[in-house]
Amino acid sequence: MTHRLPLRHLLLLLLFALASPAWANIKLPALMADNMVLQQKTTVALWGWADPGEAVTVTASWQKAPQKVTADAQGNWQVRIPTDKAGGPHTITFQGKNKLTVSNVLLGEVWLCSGQSNMNFPVAKGASKWMTGVVNEAEVVPKATYPAIRMFTVPQKVSDTPQMDTEGSWVVCSPETVGSFSAVAYFFGQEIHEKTKVPVGLIHSSWGGTPAESWTRKDVLEKDPDLRPILTRYDEGLTQRPAYEAALTAWKQEQAASPQTKTPKPAEPLSATSNKSPYKLYNGMIKPLIPYTLKGVIWYQGESNAVRAYQYRKLFPAMIANWRQDWQQPNLPFYFVQITPHKEQNPEIREAQLLSMQTVPNTGMVVITDVGDSLDIHPRNKQVVGHRLALWALAKEYGQKNLPYSGPIYKKMEVKDGKARLQFDYTSGGLVAQNGDLREFTIAGPDSVFRPAQARIEGNSVVVWSEQVKQPVAVRFGWSKSPMPNLYNGAGLPASPFRTDQWRVSTQGKL
Repeated sequence: MTHRLPLRHLLLLLLFALASPAWANIKLPALMADNMVLQQKTTVALWGWADPGEAVTVTASWQKAPQKVTADAQGNWQVRIPTDKAGGPHTITFQGKNKLTVSNVLLGEVWLCSGQSNMNFPVAKGASKWMTGVVNEAEVVPKATYPAIRMFTVPQKVSDTPQMDTEGSWVVCSPETVGSFSAVAYFFGQEIHEKTKVPVGLIHSSWGGTPAESWTRKDVLEKDPDLRPILTRYDEGLTQRPAYEAALTAWKQEQAASPQTKTPKPAEPLSATSNKSPYKLYNGMIKPLIPYTLKGVIWYQGESNAVRAYQYRKLFPAMIANWRQDWQQPNLPFYFVQITPHKEQNPEIREAQLLSMQTVPNTGMVVITDVGDSLDIHPRNKQVVGHRLALWALAKEYGQKNLPYSGPIYKKMEVKDGKARLQFDYTSGGLVAQNGDLREFTIAGPDSVFRPAQARIEGNSVVVWSEQVKQPVAVRFGWSKSPMPNLYNGAGLPASPFRTDQWRVSTQGKL
């Protein structure tokens, strides 16, 4: 015999289910989990979600009193709590209708590590062919017992809309885990940890083959006339997609019927799911990290913007300003890597990066012309890269005085008696020509034709001349796709490629 509940009983059960705290439990973002590192000696943001109007109590083991907050009408809540000096492990308890405890929390230094494939490049040989592992992998991995270094790797995600959360976990550094760590981030963090003796948290968010606009908020691109063409090109590409698919099918049929045909393959426009699409990696891989309190950012990217290098002069600073604004840290340190020499990379992208360092406050640039590979866009010597990034941070953020952190940077030129004399900043220990006479200098007269030049060091300046150029007006250094310059300072840091002229370059006008 079947028994049916009266309608009013069914309604009561439904109301009870809706009122149950199981669906309204407080939830934390993926970043706020066991093994996390929080920035020491500051005020950090802790946040999550709950039932609208729900009271949430946050208790950190290093604090005397808990913090209380009420979720807003959308269920969002956030508290800001002061942190002690570096140390731990600590616990943080979140009490609402449910209770969550985050354990093994360390207070230390937190750095966001982002960019394209050279930041993504792992310590050990990986699944992809280009993930060849660092040159000293066999030596590095067994020694990587650093329980106070933790890395959170953000999953790669393309998103049309800004995301509130991501996935992932904080991984404690050990010989068993370090192989999958971003190599540049690891070597940077290792040196910071060893020199400061404090824990280091590394948030790694990168994706190979991606341009800077993919990591930039959409409205930042919309508002700048020089950057708006990026969105226009993307939108036009979406409308051209059906025509491209038809042309591709016809091309494949032609190739099958006549393999010897020379018809070029149709150029593919960006798709809505491409990781090269503007703003979508910002939405999926940067926005979910905000407002996790940072010490600073390290960045290794630029190869995918080389064809529009002149535009990068505007784009890269705009992206930095975007991140600083969203984190509400206007002076957030931002240290980046100038891309290495490679057969497919023009010198203009390195110039755009140099100009960014010179014009954007609280930035620094690492020059690695001496550890590149003209045939491999993923050079394996990442330890030097991490070390040189760490020099900037140690000197600027951690008070290590008298520590050289930059190679020579061109300052000014004077011409006298048919010779150009170049002055430089960052000449710690004097200027040095490693392994022979200075090379990679060219010089031009009023005809704008550059010719190979002789160069010699005189004190803290370089004198450049050519018998073919009687009236010098411009000098260039390392101005090629794959230069092999040898100008350093006494600290062993290489000089950045540069030019003294402002003549039109090949990527000017490419938007």
